[in-house]
Amino acid sequence: MKFDKIVIVGGGSAGWMTAATFIHQFPNKEIVLMESPNIPTVGVGESTIGGINEWLTLLQINDKDFMPHCDASYKLSIRFENFYKNGDGGFHYPFGNPYVKNNKFGTNDWYFKKACMPELHTSNYADCYYPQMALVNQNKLYKNKDELLPDFNFNKDTAVHFDATKFGLWLKEHYCLPRGVKHILEDVVDIDVDENGIKTINNKYTADLFIDCTGFKSLLLDKTLKEPFESYTDILPNNSAWATRIPYTDKEKELVGYTNCTALGNGWVWNIPLWSRIGTGYVYSDKYVSDEEALKEFKKHLGRDDLEFKNLKMRVGIHNRIFVKNVCAIGLSAGFIEPLESNGLYTVHDFLMKLMKVLKRDETNISQFDKDTFNLTAKARFRTFAEFVALHYALSHRDDTEYWKDVRKRNYGDNNIDYVKFITGFTNVKIDRIVNRQYNLDEGITCIATGMNCFPVIWNDIISTEYEPKYNEEKTKKNILNTISHLDKQKQEWNEKVSLEKSLYQYLKENIHNENSTT
Repeated sequence: MKFDKIVIVGGGSAGWMTAATFIHQFPNKEIVLMESPNIPTVGVGESTIGGINEWLTLLQINDKDFMPHCDASYKLSIRFENFYKNGDGGFHYPFGNPYVKNNKFGTNDWYFKKACMPELHTSNYADCYYPQMALVNQNKLYKNKDELLPDFNFNKDTAVHFDATKFGLWLKEHYCLPRGVKHILEDVVDIDVDENGIKTINNKYTADLFIDCTGFKSLLLDKTLKEPFESYTDILPNNSAWATRIPYTDKEKELVGYTNCTALGNGWVWNIPLWSRIGTGYVYSDKYVSDEEALKEFKKHLGRDDLEFKNLKMRVGIHNRIFVKNVCAIGLSAGFIEPLESNGLYTVHDFLMKLMKVLKRDETNISQFDKDTFNLTAKARFRTFAEFVALHYALSHRDDTEYWKDVRKRNYGDNNIDYVKFITGFTNVKIDRIVNRQYNLDEGITCIATGMNCFPVIWNDIISTEYEPKYNEEKTKKNILNTISHLDKQKQEWNEKVSLEKSLYQYLKENIHNENSTT
């Protein structure tokens, strides 16, 4: 199958990110984006994770190109509160890998510390292993060009908070149209199909390859080609959200470098600080609470009801195949997990990067093997990320509502062990914790499991390997704490090194949102 002409159906951030990727990678092909002038975009995907930096780098887009136009700020971590238990005090999941060069037992040094000091809060784990937590805890921003913070790569280990709608518009006006993407404003009213897939749209628009970016509607892949959809509601409980925007009252304090996630009685609330305001929303399941009751619960959490609220319904899962005949779906039209871990835009740029690698094999033709390769790798990544998100619920010990009781009773089984484990999965976590007694350094589960009191090493593991029935507990603890004393020392050093740096607010004000800002 050739692909000299590509028509992208649907705008928004997914559509324009797709158009930008194609026009950058294939500047000599005809790239068309067709969108309705009457359908608003979802526009609440305001938080990203570090993977977006690979996509931005590929397209040669730097921070100062888009951030002033998109109400953007920097993000260094994700904070979770009340997921393990109500009132658990919360914990962070910073980007990047833990710094363990001084460790004797990999990441297990901290678990030895915890075993000796049971009262130690789990938030201490990230503070001891991630240098950038010194920035997070002091609300600073520092690009680390002189490498004062070891192993902290600012360009890799950060992400952004931004207005997704504005980002799509910026890509359209400043990247896609100037490079030759053709833009059509027209409703899709008729689609003709044949044995090869979609033949024409509205009896006049043809293409070799159609990209479906029509959101949850999935107009091409679902409604037209009837590709079956795999629901993930067996492991992910939520299907709805209320979203709103809050003005700042103390901007320098409230503008923090992380997304905050707070579990409530029937789901959880996101808090995303942008440059000019805060985006927040309540993700819940209408199986346990009505939309009206959820809104009431959300307003109570916010302590105000004078805001405009938007209700969203989510289709959780993914299609059996994402690339079918001459149609490939990107974004919500392909699948969606839920907003936790900021995966909405992640799957957009991750699927695009995989698609480009497949298409670059031969820039004139696509085989069925190429389509199968994309489907396998994209779905494997999607499934393992879905399991990673589901672990935030699986590891919970809350039982204060029917929602959380049901979450605890679900079967997070091993029936999907044939999937390639790119990030993590239920099986990996169980085996790493109980059998291997060590989490993988480059897996996000290290922070999530630790924050939820799920450790690969406990005191029993330590004393059982003494192989001395009459072991001296105090002597063992003293030896361990001496061995791992570097953890507190490096934490203190990192805090001291960044103490004089600018606040996140001041950095953004001086370096991003200056006189050229449009916000």
